[in-house]
Amino acid sequence: MNRKSLLVGKRASRILRSLSTAVAAGLLCTSFTGCTTLTQPIDGVPANRLPDTFFAEPKNDLVPVDISLLSLEPPRDYQISGGDILGVYIEGVLPFNPPNAPPEPPPVNFPDSESTLPPSIGYPIAVQDDGTLALPLIEPLDVEGLTLEQVRESIRDAYIDNEILRPEKARPIVTIIKERTYDVIVVREDGGGLNVQNLAADYIRGGSDRSASGAMVKLPAYQNDVLHALVETGGLPGLNAKNEVKVLRATEADQRKRSQFMQQFYAQQRAAMLDPCACPPELPEDPSILRIPLRVKPGVIPDITNEQITLQDGDIVYIESRETEVYYTGGLLPGGEFPLPRDYDLDVLGAIAVAGGGVGKSVSGGSGSLIGSAGSSIPPGRVYILRKTRCNGQVAIEVDLTKAINDPKSRPLIMAGDTIILQHTCEEEVLNFGIATFFTYGIRELLRN
Repeated sequence: MNRKSLLVGKRASRILRSLSTAVAAGLLCTSFTGCTTLTQPIDGVPANRLPDTFFAEPKNDLVPVDISLLSLEPPRDYQISGGDILGVYIEGVLPFNPPNAPPEPPPVNFPDSESTLPPSIGYPIAVQDDGTLALPLIEPLDVEGLTLEQVRESIRDAYIDNEILRPEKARPIVTIIKERTYDVIVVREDGGGLNVQNLAADYIRGGSDRSASGAMVKLPAYQNDVLHALVETGGLPGLNAKNEVKVLRATEADQRKRSQFMQQFYAQQRAAMLDPCACPPELPEDPSILRIPLRVKPGVIPDITNEQITLQDGDIVYIESRETEVYYTGGLLPGGEFPLPRDYDLDVLGAIAVAGGGVGKSVSGGSGSLIGSAGSSIPPGRVYILRKTRCNGQVAIEVDLTKAINDPKSRPLIMAGDTIILQHTCEEEVLNFGIATFFTYGIRELLRN
């Protein structure tokens, strides 16, 4: 063996020893400090081992409710009730005329610009709350539920029966000057919609007004329903509102029901707090609050009656915000809070993408990792979904990203309140450290020699 060959062999041996020392140091350092699998272990359960109760129900197949179910069908003929203002003209009685004086013509009334009623004639007479109509010289007439033609006949018969008018002179005129209205309160927390170009920032950090807006709307008769209340205040709920409408009745009976319901719930909570091992009860559905869904499963027709969608004075229509329907990210993902879509599903891969992480690509600058500052060549292959359970519990759902990419069934859907933690496995961190060491220390040694 010549001198040149001996020199090359010594250099190669020295480089190999240097690389071996660096790799061994890296393995030792990774084992004790760098590998988050060892230093920050998460006791995860593979997704395929958990029962269905831990997973969200899909909502991609939900379809919008027929909004005509939220509207009342008006009758063919308007039916009189308390609060209506009628135009009444009775020749010789309303107004009173002397025996030989010519009759006065009836006054003409023009409706407001927002009214859909035609011009009317007659003197304004209000229908009382009990459904009666007070006219001169006769007892009040019960006109509740009658049409205009039926009211006209009732007035004519009353004046003939009381011998005030002769049949040939009894020709009353009855029209509608103003329909009865219902004062309804609408409270909305949807803030007028979202900026779809920047959904996360707009939803979470105030791109739109997150405060609730309220309005008192006057709904005419046979338009006092949920749909007209929504149309008067901006339409159906926006993307940042829940897919439902709540109706709170203003009657004293319903208010008492809601008060009793809350008292019973708090009593149960206080009783549960006396036992440290007991699980505090969750707030159940209030039976006195009507919830009208706006999206249902295909083929399901919600059982919505006219009585449920009919609004009375003082009723409250409430559109609730989705402010709490968010998920959180950490680990190798940028930490943040992100909203969940309202009308479609978001699986774990989509949630990672929304958070700014790339599935199947290397990361750099991750926190809690030895190689985070230098970058990595092998992408992270494990993600944990920290999901809350009852009684302040938690389950960690372990997802293998390689399986999730190839099998849609291995992609759990994200639920409100979830925390997504992206991590390297210990083997991936060791390989990344070895690759980084070779391309820094090893190349430098080759060039030096």
